[in-house]
Amino acid sequence: MRAALVSFRLGGTDGVSVEAAKWAGALARLGHDVRTLAGEGDADVVLAGLAANAPRGPDREALAGALADCALVVVENLASLPLNPAARDALEEVLAGRPAIFHHHDLPWQRAALAHLRGPRTGPGWVHVTINERSERELAARGVAATTLYNHFDCDPPRGQRSATRAALEVGDEPLVLFPSRVVPRKNVAAALALAEDLAATLWLLGPAEDGYGDELARLVAASPARVERGPVGSIADAYAACDLVVVPSTWEGFGNPVVESITHGRPLAVAPYPVLAELRALGLDLIDLEDRAAIRSALREGDEERLAANLAVVRRTLNLADLPARLAPLVAATGAR
Repeated sequence: MRAALVSFRLGGTDGVSVEAAKWAGALARLGHDVRTLAGEGDADVVLAGLAANAPRGPDREALAGALADCALVVVENLASLPLNPAARDALEEVLAGRPAIFHHHDLPWQRAALAHLRGPRTGPGWVHVTINERSERELAARGVAATTLYNHFDCDPPRGQRSATRAALEVGDEPLVLFPSRVVPRKNVAAALALAEDLAATLWLLGPAEDGYGDELARLVAASPARVERGPVGSIADAYAACDLVVVPSTWEGFGNPVVESITHGRPLAVAPYPVLAELRALGLDLIDLEDRAAIRSALREGDEERLAANLAVVRRTLNLADLPARLAPLVAATGAR
């Protein structure tokens, strides 16, 4: 059957775009014809009114027309995080009584500025899927039944160019610490700078400053003695290959893809204990706490191979991208789509 994935934006490096692409691939492996629809980015159909910052919602006739021949619609965060309530309302109206999966990466009450806004609604043929059990419980407390399906990962990603990437960054023998995320307040770049200072390392901020954080980031970087590199060089595989340590100092993540990606790319990791991290540890992952400087220094010296091998075995067993189609299929069936 034909399935559509709908979101604010698609085709980027943000977590929602990355996971939507994985779901699109899984649906295709299940034999479905997949179409993408978004307000911006790389999508088969672009309706500007769906974008998070659109001044008005999408034209309902255009939206309905784009989805008319789709037996199943997968909504990627657009009805979860109310960044464009008009787009959410239009989409919920168009999908009334139709099979749909609502894939929730974030929920409004998980962000202070949006906590007063309403969350997802239920309807016939609608299946709700969360990326962590915490969100599943929070939805249940509000009368919405959901199923948790964790993000899944390529356990054998391509290996990047270490020497060439370090040369392009003009990094020598000093440690290179990778911050592989966009830069917003909850990502806690100040803690990453403090780590780089302690290790006499170069900090590589891979993603851009967003949500108006540019001025504050400039102030933090100017006040730190650590050397800071900004922006992508080569591929994400090159970035992981070039670094000596990955740092994830976030105070909040819906999942925390770089935690698992650091494992699949074979790189030591230092991570702050954001709430959902407990669920990843419960899978069996052994992760170094950001505040444990002795363990971090040991991992840099020794390479941390034993821990990385054990963690990769856990990821292969529990979060393997190859298993995503089989885990997604029952959720598709639950919508009644055909």
